[in-house]
Amino acid sequence: MHKHTKIIATISDKRCDTSFIQQLFNEGMDVVRMNSAHLNKEGFLKIVHNVREVSNRIALLLDTKGPEIRTTKAEAPIELYAGDLIRIAGNPNGISSREVIYVSYPDIAKEMQPGEDILIDDGEIDLKVEEVHADYILCRVQNDGVVGSRKSVNIPGVRINLPTITDRDRKFIRLAIESDIDFIAHSFVRNKEDVLAVQKILDEYNSPIKIIAKIENQEGVDNADEILDVAYGIMVARGDLGIEVPQEKIPGIQRSLIRKAIRYKKPVIVATQMLHSMIENPRPTRAEITDIANAVFCSTDAMMLSGETAHGKYPVEAVRTMTKVSHEAEKTKLEENYIPMTSDSTGDYDVTSYLAKQAVKSAVKLNTKAIITDSHSGRTARILAAFRGRSPVFAVTTSERLARELSLSYGIWAEYQPGGGADNIKESRKAYYVNAVKKLMESGMIKPEDRVAYLGGSFGEKGGTTYIDINEAWKILQATEDYYLPDFTTWK
Repeated sequence: MHKHTKIIATISDKRCDTSFIQQLFNEGMDVVRMNSAHLNKEGFLKIVHNVREVSNRIALLLDTKGPEIRTTKAEAPIELYAGDLIRIAGNPNGISSREVIYVSYPDIAKEMQPGEDILIDDGEIDLKVEEVHADYILCRVQNDGVVGSRKSVNIPGVRINLPTITDRDRKFIRLAIESDIDFIAHSFVRNKEDVLAVQKILDEYNSPIKIIAKIENQEGVDNADEILDVAYGIMVARGDLGIEVPQEKIPGIQRSLIRKAIRYKKPVIVATQMLHSMIENPRPTRAEITDIANAVFCSTDAMMLSGETAHGKYPVEAVRTMTKVSHEAEKTKLEENYIPMTSDSTGDYDVTSYLAKQAVKSAVKLNTKAIITDSHSGRTARILAAFRGRSPVFAVTTSERLARELSLSYGIWAEYQPGGGADNIKESRKAYYVNAVKKLMESGMIKPEDRVAYLGGSFGEKGGTTYIDINEAWKILQATEDYYLPDFTTWK
């Protein structure tokens, strides 16, 4: 089953044996996510090693903790009841109790005003600020609940002056660089400076790792354009986002962020609770099925599973379900709901974009069944993905890393194929093209009589896309040596 929408699965070091990863890969998983909040160095390296053992086509994504606030350690669970008064104070080393709940942000009292809310444990407990003192806040408990150790703290609508990268994040970023993983998903990105702070570390080590900006608060939503300018892609992280902004706004924000990412021609991921019930149950709810389908209808590049695959009872079934629903939704997606690519969003409507659009349109005008391109940077493939065509895109890459990077892009089947190298680019491209046609036929995605489109360039690997070639598959294979592409890179 060849779906266009990509699937990210969170893997824990407690359950990451190669047979398990192979099962998820077989069911449609494209990317493995590692959550640094629940990992140590040994666990991280174990997951990386086992994933690489299974396939060099599976991309690896590390999730940083980012600038978050948590409660401190509690000696015992703290029971709260609606109407209670409780003190909140900033002291990372304090021990929380019924008298005072300490949080990891020392300056919290300086940031708060009476009437504002403090949400604990993913919003399970709501505290309303009544009094602000120099070293503590007095809050009224809004609902019954229990506070345990190191629970998340959200303060909707308040700009918290936290550093974007923690010491723990720095250690994991360096570990990611040393392990040559593919993506870093940075949490709680508020503006472009948060992305550039991570990029600065990567540049210091000359690392090609790509940054995915997690949009988890209103500030990130408001600054989405400047974030997309500097990030490789974005994630609509609906968990914290649903706490930081009113929940009824999440569907509209999701669609808006997907639309922006498409216009910037960059990957976008929808995450959190997509199949949450499958952590405990073998079958999803109808609402979850509809949620997945709607993400596909909105044209997301990828969707992410978290607890469903990290510690859930039915991880393989969860990936299988997401694959089946995605495939069906792609078949029934309405053309009138497609997001049109325009030239006024980023000022980047060039020859490559124009030719990519014609290649995608050829599926309707000429019944083209597949698009093929060779790729050195991935740019042409990502632009093709942005048009969200019905035909699969076979991207022949010049490196294994690039093939993995494209595993986040909609409709891209990327594969590294060693060719003749820089000294024989013309012959290599022909070999790439013919081999790609063969693979598409072997996979059952095209038949000999089907037309395919090829996007190539006449100025070598870094010269960009300059032409489109459309022909029947059988003619290409029959001609072999006599099939000529408009490629003049070997002329002297």
